[in-house]
Amino acid sequence: MTIRTEQSRFVDEAGRTLILRGVNLGGSCKLPRQPNGATHHREGFFEHRDVSFVGRPFPLAEADRHFERLRAWGFTFLRLLVTWEAIEHAGPGRYDEAYLDSMRALVERAGEHGFHVFIDPHQDVWSRFSGGDGAPGWTLEAVGFDLTQLAATGAAFVHQLHSGPLPRMIWPSNETKLAAATMFTLFFAGDAFAPETRVEGEPVQAFLQRHYIDAVCQLAERLRDLPHVVGYDTLNEPLPGYIGWGDLAEPGGMVKVGACPSPFQAMLAGAGHPQTVATFAATPIGFRRTGRTRLNPDGARAWRAEADCVWRQNGVWDVDAEKRPTLLRPDHFARHRGRAVDFSQDFYLPFARRFTAAVRNAHPGALVFVETAPDCAPPQWDEPGLVHAPHWYDGFVLLFKRYSDWLAVDNRRRRLVATPWRIRRSFARQLEELREEGSGLGGAPTLIGEFGIAFDLNGKRAYRTGDDRAQVKAMDRSLRALDDALLSGTLWNYTPDNTHAHGDHWNGEDLSIFCRDEQSDPSDLHSGGRALEAVARPYARATAGEPLRMHYDRRRRQFEFAFRHDPAVSAPTEIAVPAYTYPHGVDVEVSDGSAEWDAKREIVVYRHTTQRRVHTLQIRPRAGARTAG
Repeated sequence: MTIRTEQSRFVDEAGRTLILRGVNLGGSCKLPRQPNGATHHREGFFEHRDVSFVGRPFPLAEADRHFERLRAWGFTFLRLLVTWEAIEHAGPGRYDEAYLDSMRALVERAGEHGFHVFIDPHQDVWSRFSGGDGAPGWTLEAVGFDLTQLAATGAAFVHQLHSGPLPRMIWPSNETKLAAATMFTLFFAGDAFAPETRVEGEPVQAFLQRHYIDAVCQLAERLRDLPHVVGYDTLNEPLPGYIGWGDLAEPGGMVKVGACPSPFQAMLAGAGHPQTVATFAATPIGFRRTGRTRLNPDGARAWRAEADCVWRQNGVWDVDAEKRPTLLRPDHFARHRGRAVDFSQDFYLPFARRFTAAVRNAHPGALVFVETAPDCAPPQWDEPGLVHAPHWYDGFVLLFKRYSDWLAVDNRRRRLVATPWRIRRSFARQLEELREEGSGLGGAPTLIGEFGIAFDLNGKRAYRTGDDRAQVKAMDRSLRALDDALLSGTLWNYTPDNTHAHGDHWNGEDLSIFCRDEQSDPSDLHSGGRALEAVARPYARATAGEPLRMHYDRRRRQFEFAFRHDPAVSAPTEIAVPAYTYPHGVDVEVSDGSAEWDAKREIVVYRHTTQRRVHTLQIRPRAGARTAG
């Protein structure tokens, strides 16, 4: 099957409307496989040039088993994680050929199992060394940062260097801390806001973007002849850094957890001036201030001995005659060329255009999956072959690791939603609004690049009792929202080495639909799967027209679908029906025409008549089969 875009739809070679359902592969791809110290603890963490990501997401020898499992759960589409660090960790222009070869072999194997793939150059808050993943350590060193002092100076909260329990969801707070905010600002807007900063004579923005794009193109050139590789994401969850910040003396950011300095305080702490800053905690109604703490009490410097703060170099702040730090330009990042800045339009778009041209030169015809900063609309950009790929989560479940039938959060309006009916309506509306934002991309189709749930809910109760009803309900609620909106999506995530102790091996997250500690019988393909009652569900894979309504009742395992046929399409409609959910087959009831169950391909093939425009079908377990409890 060929996947292409046509206006706001994904379509195949027969002109059928496609709904793509898949999974992110996988969470631990964010981290090196060697040395192990780079994953969970300080030892080996700073050996950033001599690392290896070969074997992520799993060794090639294990690939068949993992791909068979994912296919048995109904997935046919993969968002495959790679990182800039994995490709170019050894230094600028020094590519890890063994890793690139391993990714080529892995993607080939995915195609043999019937998967389509798009590549996600993944990052979170810039780099492992600024509390996330993505960029090589040498990118921070190139602008003057000392990696060993970022945590001590408050320039980053780093999981591997933290002792004691990890504060819940603290890693996103790094987006406004000095290291990540500086790097994103330089990457997207160095020309505008840091013209004095150069690397080996090259403007810092050009240096960083050139190396990132060239690294992705190294992989694109290796995959260009594989027809099941459909495209490339521009950059996972890009952040604006300080771009658009109105007053550098005021703290901000979407997630306020722990110490939250203002940008000016962060700059001063990084330069060796201890700061007393506000601390915050998350509550169901928002983030509340909890007190104050001393940042960098020992006066360490986040900058290498020969380097100075890039923002002091560029006139944002300085020290007066009495050696007192002074903020000179509190609105330095708020305006450019006489007007207020727009991150998406002014800075993300030029980068995305540069990325698209280079990647399509390396891999002609590739789709480009566009995602801007969270809660930030995409730019106005009319370019063929774009896909709008925002992320969406059940925010209450993700942030508080609690599930309630009666309580959720409207992420976009920052308010609580109560009662199951209002929650369902709110979730569908949030997703519809995301789809509407894609109209700015020339009416591009929308695919939710990430959605999913935390499995360590309610104090990890399910790990102790085996009772996963909360996880099943939470997963079903999110997937039902995609069904209601008739949207494509890739679930976050499948981590083959997930454990109860370390989750997805990154910042305390545990969102994988597979867990080794829950794999009681390795010979059983489904053993270790999580919330499969909700995950493995039917969906309209290819529709001979316009999908109108799709609903799945997980308790009765009953699926209903309605569509309006397109007279120009002669190919049948196909419904993906995972064998895991229907091990004894299915009964199908249709409004007209005929339907047949193809057990080998795990699909129902429906051939409609032309006597009516709107067609319906209903799928249920074969008569006599036991229903889910």
